[in-house]
Amino acid sequence: MPAVARRRRAPADRPQCSPQFLQWLAAFRVYQTVELGLSANTVAAYRRDLEQCGDFFRRRGVDDWNTLTPQVLQDLLIELSDRGLKETTLARKVVALRMWLRWLHETRVVDRDLTTLLELPKKWQRLPATLNLDRTAELVTSPDPERPLALRDRAILELFYACGLRVSELCGLREGDLNRAAGYVRCMGKGRKERVVPVGRCALDAVAAYVEHLRPRLVEEGGRRGRWKLPLTRAAAAGLPLFLSRTGGPLDRVAVWDLVRREATRRGIAGKVSPHTLRHSFATHLLEGGADLRVVQELLGHASIATTEIYTHVQTRRLQEIHARCHPRGADAMRKKRPGRETGA
Repeated sequence: MPAVARRRRAPADRPQCSPQFLQWLAAFRVYQTVELGLSANTVAAYRRDLEQCGDFFRRRGVDDWNTLTPQVLQDLLIELSDRGLKETTLARKVVALRMWLRWLHETRVVDRDLTTLLELPKKWQRLPATLNLDRTAELVTSPDPERPLALRDRAILELFYACGLRVSELCGLREGDLNRAAGYVRCMGKGRKERVVPVGRCALDAVAAYVEHLRPRLVEEGGRRGRWKLPLTRAAAAGLPLFLSRTGGPLDRVAVWDLVRREATRRGIAGKVSPHTLRHSFATHLLEGGADLRVVQELLGHASIATTEIYTHVQTRRLQEIHARCHPRGADAMRKKRPGRETGA
């Protein structure tokens, strides 16, 4: 499949920041990577957000951070809101700016902590999209056995659902991170926090089939293209990515997203299905099966239990649907007994 050319922004569309601002931004990037352990994708997203803020401050003539006022920050948020950004995108920009302002205070660039002038916007809590058990089973077993990379694709889908991994975590897996004998995988989550997640038998069998029958050919292809020197030592082999592309290189996020969407389309699964849909389904099915919320939090790698609590709303909605359908005085049962009439007080 040919690569889709990305639209490049014209120089006039790019934020214009002062040279001093860009120097501080470079130092801040080191702080984010070394001290905070943020992923490369998060650092890049925060940089884009801060460049937009820096462009706004330049236009407002703010060249001394100590002169920053609540009115200027309010005007910044108004300008960002007028662009029609989603609540989550706007919240991320505010998080990046708060982190930046706190760093300026810690490095004594400014005299006071300016984060007190900036509050996070309140976000609507949206219920995550999930698949039921039958649809999930159809999706993870959907790869066509006749396709050259079917074993790899099946292993990826099975592992997504078995462990609730993020797409970046799956792409970052190394061969040595999976312990097939003990049945667990070690992954690196947000903030470079490591966690260990159990792997079910179906996923282990799918990964084993991929590792034994397809992956050696992909490793050889990577060596032929000069990605690494063959033959590999045991230590070098353990450090290679677990999932490889058809050319033997590391598998990127876009390819994984395309894989999930393609297989969902083949199975006729409606809606926007993504790798995160399998992660949401993993958490929801665990709770529906009686798992403790704290256990689900640990398996997902959430820093706060509040993030995991959104899945309890999904579970509550499921319970309401069952009650309405099955209870003698449930809403569905009452409608069936009295067709054409609505229940009233």
